[in-house]
Amino acid sequence: EVQLVESGGGLVPAGGSLRLSCAASGFTFNEHAIAWFRLAPGKEHEAVSCIWSSNGRTHHEDSVRGRFTISVDNAKNTVWLQMNNLKPEDTAVYYCAVAESSSWCGPRRTFWFRYSYWGQGTQVTVSS
Repeated sequence: EVQLVESGGGLVPAGGSLRLSCAASGFTFNEHAIAWFRLAPGKEHEAVSCIWSSNGRTHHEDSVRGRFTISVDNAKNTVWLQMNNLKPEDTAVYYCAVAESSSWCGPRRTFWFRYSYWGQGTQVTVSS
Protein backbone atom coordinates (compact mmCIF):
# COMPACT_ATOMS: atom_id res chain seq x y z
CA GLU A 1 0.00 0.00 0.00
CA VAL A 2 1.38 3.37 -1.02
CA GLN A 3 1.47 5.90 1.79
CA LEU A 4 2.73 9.47 2.00
CA VAL A 5 3.02 11.05 5.42
CA GLU A 6 3.71 14.76 5.76
CA SER A 7 4.98 16.50 8.86
CA GLY A 8 6.54 19.77 9.90
CA GLY A 9 3.66 22.20 9.61
CA GLY A 10 2.83 24.75 12.27
CA LEU A 11 2.24 28.39 13.16
CA VAL A 12 5.01 30.88 12.45
CA PRO A 13 5.24 34.66 12.22
CA ALA A 14 5.80 36.34 8.89
CA GLY A 15 9.43 36.06 7.92
CA GLY A 16 9.83 32.77 9.71
CA SER A 17 10.81 29.35 8.39
CA LEU A 18 9.44 25.83 8.38
CA ARG A 19 10.68 22.57 6.94
CA LEU A 20 8.09 20.11 5.73
CA SER A 21 8.90 16.46 5.19
CA CYS A 22 7.12 13.75 3.22
CA ALA A 23 7.96 10.13 3.95
CA ALA A 24 6.85 7.58 1.36
CA SER A 25 6.26 3.90 1.91
CA GLY A 26 4.94 1.07 -0.21
CA PHE A 27 7.00 2.01 -3.26
CA THR A 28 10.43 3.31 -4.16
CA PHE A 29 11.14 6.63 -5.84
CA ASN A 30 12.22 5.85 -9.37
CA GLU A 31 11.09 7.89 -12.39
CA HIS A 32 8.51 9.72 -10.33
CA ALA A 33 7.70 13.35 -9.90
CA ILE A 34 7.13 14.40 -6.32
CA ALA A 35 5.39 17.67 -5.69
CA TRP A 36 4.11 19.89 -2.95
CA PHE A 37 0.71 21.45 -3.48
CA ARG A 38 -1.20 23.72 -1.17
CA LEU A 39 -4.88 24.36 -0.63
CA ALA A 40 -6.15 27.51 1.02
CA PRO A 41 -9.79 28.17 1.95
CA GLY A 42 -11.80 29.24 -1.07
CA LYS A 43 -8.99 28.51 -3.49
CA GLU A 44 -8.04 25.67 -5.80
CA HIS A 45 -5.07 23.36 -5.45
CA GLU A 46 -1.92 25.33 -6.15
CA ALA A 47 1.36 23.76 -7.18
CA VAL A 48 4.25 24.98 -5.07
CA SER A 49 7.36 22.99 -5.94
CA CYS A 50 8.23 19.67 -7.55
CA ILE A 51 11.23 17.47 -8.14
CA TRP A 52 12.29 14.64 -10.45
CA SER A 53 13.30 11.71 -8.26
CA SER A 54 15.62 10.38 -10.98
CA ASN A 55 17.95 13.36 -11.27
CA GLY A 56 16.90 15.94 -8.67
CA ARG A 57 15.70 18.46 -11.25
CA THR A 58 13.41 20.95 -9.53
CA HIS A 59 10.78 23.48 -10.37
CA HIS A 60 9.37 26.18 -8.10
CA GLU A 61 6.37 28.29 -8.90
CA ASP A 62 6.85 32.04 -9.17
CA SER A 63 5.05 32.70 -5.91
CA VAL A 64 7.69 30.80 -3.91
CA ARG A 65 10.82 30.92 -6.04
CA GLY A 66 13.78 32.15 -4.04
CA ARG A 67 12.06 31.37 -0.73
CA PHE A 68 11.23 27.65 -0.94
CA THR A 69 13.55 24.75 -1.76
CA ILE A 70 12.51 21.18 -2.51
CA SER A 71 14.91 18.28 -2.10
CA VAL A 72 14.78 14.48 -2.15
CA ASP A 73 16.67 11.63 -0.54
CA ASN A 74 15.90 8.55 -2.62
CA ALA A 75 17.61 6.23 -0.13
CA LYS A 76 15.23 7.42 2.57
CA ASN A 77 12.22 7.79 0.24
CA THR A 78 11.75 11.23 1.71
CA VAL A 79 11.14 14.67 0.22
CA TRP A 80 11.56 17.96 2.05
CA LEU A 81 10.29 21.47 1.46
CA GLN A 82 12.35 24.16 3.14
CA MET A 83 10.26 27.30 3.41
CA ASN A 84 11.97 30.57 4.31
CA ASN A 85 10.72 34.13 4.56
CA LEU A 86 7.17 32.91 4.94
CA LYS A 87 4.32 35.29 4.18
CA PRO A 88 0.70 35.29 5.40
CA GLU A 89 -0.41 34.35 1.88
CA ASP A 90 1.53 31.09 2.25
CA THR A 91 -1.06 29.96 4.80
CA ALA A 92 -2.64 26.72 3.57
CA VAL A 93 -2.74 22.98 3.98
CA TYR A 94 0.33 21.59 2.25
CA TYR A 95 0.14 18.22 0.52
CA CYS A 96 2.84 15.94 -0.78
CA ALA A 97 1.92 14.09 -3.97
CA VAL A 98 3.55 11.65 -6.37
CA ALA A 99 3.06 11.24 -10.10
CA GLU A 100 4.09 8.14 -12.04
CA SER A 101 6.03 10.23 -14.55
CA SER A 102 8.53 12.98 -13.99
CA SER A 103 7.11 14.75 -17.03
CA TRP A 104 4.43 16.20 -14.73
CA CYS A 105 6.96 18.40 -12.97
CA GLY A 106 7.84 21.65 -14.66
CA PRO A 107 6.54 25.02 -15.82
CA ARG A 108 2.82 24.86 -16.64
CA ARG A 109 2.88 21.07 -16.29
CA THR A 110 2.44 20.47 -12.57
CA PHE A 111 -1.24 19.62 -12.65
CA TRP A 112 -2.71 18.28 -9.42
CA PHE A 113 -4.91 15.78 -11.29
CA ARG A 114 -1.82 14.11 -12.77
CA TYR A 115 -0.65 13.07 -9.31
CA SER A 116 -1.91 9.66 -8.21
CA TYR A 117 -0.80 9.48 -4.59
CA TRP A 118 -1.42 12.06 -1.90
CA GLY A 119 -0.61 12.52 1.75
CA GLN A 120 -3.05 13.67 4.40
CA GLY A 121 -1.72 17.23 4.44
CA THR A 122 -0.09 19.43 7.05
CA GLN A 123 -1.33 22.87 8.08
CA VAL A 124 0.95 25.87 7.67
CA THR A 125 -0.21 29.12 9.22
CA VAL A 126 1.75 32.34 8.89
CA SER A 127 0.70 35.21 11.11
CA SER A 128 1.12 38.83 10.06
